[in-house]
Amino acid sequence: MSEKIDYGLILDLDDSIADLRPRAEAALKEEGFGVLTEIDVQATIKERLGEDVPAQWILGTCNPPLAHRAMGEEPDIGLLLPCNIVLREREGGGTRVAAINVRGMMAAIDNPGLEEIADEVDARLRRVLEKLRG
Repeated sequence: MSEKIDYGLILDLDDSIADLRPRAEAALKEEGFGVLTEIDVQATIKERLGEDVPAQWILGTCNPPLAHRAMGEEPDIGLLLPCNIVLREREGGGTRVAAINVRGMMAAIDNPGLEEIADEVDARLRRVLEKLRG
């Protein structure tokens, strides 16, 4: 990964968002994730605030079997779902790809039953980023 933040897994690439997005969706699919929601942050900020910001997409992704297991362990876990993937245009070119650090997010919940699930989700999201790295 390119940079470490406690709440996310970060990868900086030279590719454009337009080039990365289909590759990201394909890599997510290979790991059992589908895109449930998508937010065009740039368009939303422009429409609602009249401000120009760099291109950014937030993709709300879900792996149904793992989400179902997590809900079995913690019925209110839906507050923390779906797992977000962000594609953000970097100043000077290229794209930052960020995935939520599920293990870090789950640490806030005192439920040992979530640890194995969080590890599995994190491992899959790391593989997604590695596939994008090429």
